[in-house]
Amino acid sequence: MTGSIILIGPMGSGKSTIGRLLAARLRLPYVDSDALIVAHTGVDIPTIFEIEGESGFRERESKIIADLASRREPIVLATGGGAVLDPVNRGHLRSMGRVIYLEVSTGEQLKRIRHDRNRPLLQNTDLDARLKTLAEQRNALYQETAHWRVLGDGLRSDQVLRRILRHLHL
Repeated sequence: MTGSIILIGPMGSGKSTIGRLLAARLRLPYVDSDALIVAHTGVDIPTIFEIEGESGFRERESKIIADLASRREPIVLATGGGAVLDPVNRGHLRSMGRVIYLEVSTGEQLKRIRHDRNRPLLQNTDLDARLKTLAEQRNALYQETAHWRVLGDGLRSDQVLRRILRHLHL
């Protein structure tokens, strides 16, 4: 296998969990773009949003993705849910390797992230309505960016992993 594996999709789709499992299975380094941003800034994502707003966070995210795209060694990359908003990011992600869209319904997202307080875009809001709005804004971008998608509703992480490995012919 050549190139990296890039996981995209909405929050709660399993990008981090599946990314770690896939990296271990493929014996590749695992990289989480949000974790890199936290490591570089020394503060959590809600703090970045509070100080710099979403635009400041997106600027940091774009720099991280550009840096990762310039590297040659293959990795398994889990992106933040909004990484696809920037067309330059979408190009970088596709150029790095195979992009997999982990697709889940907003109902599935709601089950998975209902109690997560580390998601700035979901604070002080009607969670269900906000997830539906984000899905409307982003689903077409996920589809445009991905080489293929995996539907994850009702599946355990090992089942999603098996589907990905089958598609990769591994």
